[in-house]
Amino acid sequence: MRIEIDEQFTPSKIVCIGRNYAAHAAELGNEIPAEPLLFLKAPSAIIASGEDIAIPPHSSQVDHEGELAVIIGRTCTGLTDADDPFAHVRGYTCLNDVTARDLQRKDGQFTRAKSFDTFCPIGPYIETDLDVSDLRVVTRVNGEVKQDGRTSQMVFSVGFLIRYVSNMMTLNEGDVIATGTPAGVSQLHPGDVCEVEIDGIGILRNPVI
Repeated sequence: MRIEIDEQFTPSKIVCIGRNYAAHAAELGNEIPAEPLLFLKAPSAIIASGEDIAIPPHSSQVDHEGELAVIIGRTCTGLTDADDPFAHVRGYTCLNDVTARDLQRKDGQFTRAKSFDTFCPIGPYIETDLDVSDLRVVTRVNGEVKQDGRTSQMVFSVGFLIRYVSNMMTLNEGDVIATGTPAGVSQLHPGDVCEVEIDGIGILRNPVI
């Protein structure tokens, strides 16, 4: 079932997973982490499909990162191997973890680079009934394929990530886990149109200004 993402979609947090595709870690010159690399993205960065991604004057290199996002359906904390992590999921959607790459390198951490207003396009729907073990994740810029990966290539699976994050922090209803991006990230420029498409969900499409 598809659920519309309305204007009142305000998660308490967006938990992102860094370097969860080996090829993406390699393209940025990073090692594959031994355990999930977590960082937070400001909820105020959220925009809907069709809204503009705004390039801030503070950055000269803003990249796209197409990802599968997990939307939490009920509070979970401290999940064990005996617990079903998917029982706590409301559904899944597309997410673009827009990143000021130059600021990420400069700061040595991710908060500023990931959290500018408009840097978290999400949508267009929440799909509630989906097997996420092997979905194609494609990002296009002006119709040209830039990223083309599958969720089966994740270093840490979706189920593992839900359990892991729940043991680091309580996940509340509506919270988002962004599960990482495949290789092929590239720079966005004003006038571009960026699309993130995931099997069974649809296309998240955002102009760049």
